[in-house]
Amino acid sequence: MGTQKQEFVEKGATEVVAGASLREPVAWHSINWRKAHRNVRRLQARIVKAKKEGKKRKVRALQFILTHSLSARALAVKRVTTNRGKRTPGVDGEVWDTPRRKAQAVTELRTTGYRPQPLRRKAIPKKNGGHRFLGIPTMKDRAMQALYALALDPIAETEADPNSYGFRRERSPADAIEQSFGVLARRTSAQWVLEGDIQACFDALGHEWLMAHIPLPKSLLRGWLKAGYVERGRWQATESGTPQGGIISPILANMALDGLEAELQRRFGQTQRERSRNKVHLVRFADDFIVTGTTAELLEDEVRPVVEGFLVSREAKLSATKTHVTHINEGFDFLGQNVRKYDQKLLIRPSDGSVKALLGKIRAILKANPQAKAGPLILQLNAVIRGWANYHRHVVSKATFNKVDWYIHWMIRRWARKKHRRKSAGCIKRKYFKTVGTRNWVFSGEVRNGDGTMRQVQLYSAAQTPIVRHRKIKGAANPYDPEWEHYFEERLRWKTRDRLRGRRQTLRLWLEQRGRCRVCGEMLIETEEWDMHHLRPRVEGGEDRLDNLVLLHLNCHRQVHSQGWDVSKPRPVKGALEEA
Repeated sequence: MGTQKQEFVEKGATEVVAGASLREPVAWHSINWRKAHRNVRRLQARIVKAKKEGKKRKVRALQFILTHSLSARALAVKRVTTNRGKRTPGVDGEVWDTPRRKAQAVTELRTTGYRPQPLRRKAIPKKNGGHRFLGIPTMKDRAMQALYALALDPIAETEADPNSYGFRRERSPADAIEQSFGVLARRTSAQWVLEGDIQACFDALGHEWLMAHIPLPKSLLRGWLKAGYVERGRWQATESGTPQGGIISPILANMALDGLEAELQRRFGQTQRERSRNKVHLVRFADDFIVTGTTAELLEDEVRPVVEGFLVSREAKLSATKTHVTHINEGFDFLGQNVRKYDQKLLIRPSDGSVKALLGKIRAILKANPQAKAGPLILQLNAVIRGWANYHRHVVSKATFNKVDWYIHWMIRRWARKKHRRKSAGCIKRKYFKTVGTRNWVFSGEVRNGDGTMRQVQLYSAAQTPIVRHRKIKGAANPYDPEWEHYFEERLRWKTRDRLRGRRQTLRLWLEQRGRCRVCGEMLIETEEWDMHHLRPRVEGGEDRLDNLVLLHLNCHRQVHSQGWDVSKPRPVKGALEEA
């Protein structure tokens, strides 16, 4: 078996970088990302197949092959050097910020002699006066976790609860909210809800349970769990919980909590009669969940003990202050939304807490920029407003969006008055507020383009955001299973059209390219950075026109310029422009 594994790994290595073996250095920009993704995706599909067939030994063998392949190691390094924390070092102070250092990391990413280092612990102030502690692993530990996540996540997805939506590929809070609507909206739906919150879930899960049930090399998993952290120069041990700040941590937590839905089904819904009588349904997003039921007594006296018993085996427990039973007519907050029935009609709206948090962010930005120019300030505000509005665009948000716009407008007028204390209201209005279409008093300014020219920008209005019903993901859908490939491609197409609504040029390019990067051939998805590449460079007179632009992943764009590659437009897709 060992010889077969080594042969397969060496073959994968030469496919990705011509002539490279496992121990030879690679050139970062010579890596063929298209083949790397294909190699890894093929192995992940085989892991899913073996898992569904109950072939444990084959699963372990395929995991070994995957984690020792050059393809997977290259993708792991790529992930940790392109995400948001790429410039944040761990206790060793290292960051991988050059092609040479990234290539060296690919070569060195192996378990031989590897020992996880402690986390660098950083305190983040909370609004209530306390602190939230953030654990920062080293780049090497992040990359190693990313590597083994490639082999673990296909198993986690195959075993996952159908109605678990947190920290899973292709799933989102919108899916959890839509499922909540589905189990509570009808007149005959359950009227009571157990709002559950697992106390310090990521810090509390028992190491013994994780060591016994997570299909990873035991020495490696033990090293991550027991690595500890450094605070103020002193090492502190970790006796429970998943690795703080680690890429693999959400997968471990989800796997620990998976099985709760099946347990509730076994206890309260084995037969159609039981399901109709109890109406017990679980909707979970990481450690935050709800369970529906026909009576408060059922949830408090029967369902809650089952949940607590399930958690005890994993050394976790419910939060006493955040777990309670609520009638649907009183409503409850879940994932930033308020879910409540009014005269038998279920309405889901942005919660008061979510609105308050948004306005607090806007207020903080204005306070931190008392003398800023309008243009750059607008760009900063727009990112916050648009992100918040897009999150809430699938629920009954129109009235809330109008209210939010009104509050933000008055905060900006107050900011302008403080900035220009000696100017009249009319002068301030002429300077900052314009009429745009049918909208009056639109906060406006100018920003400089890359070529030195100026352009007008306006404050984004939350009320401009169209309300669009979310299509919930199918419970059994597995992004690693080839049987679901067409389903996910169609779903990505719909989600991208929805997300890029109003960004016509980007949407037309995405549809023209069938959603795929013109270099690596992988899907252009929301969680990765994209760039627009000019086929004829702007310095040579190239323009920002559709016929001169293609969408590329950020890393692929850098590769194009480093290697001097030519990129071409795809063949026209019939109907692409009409869809946009």
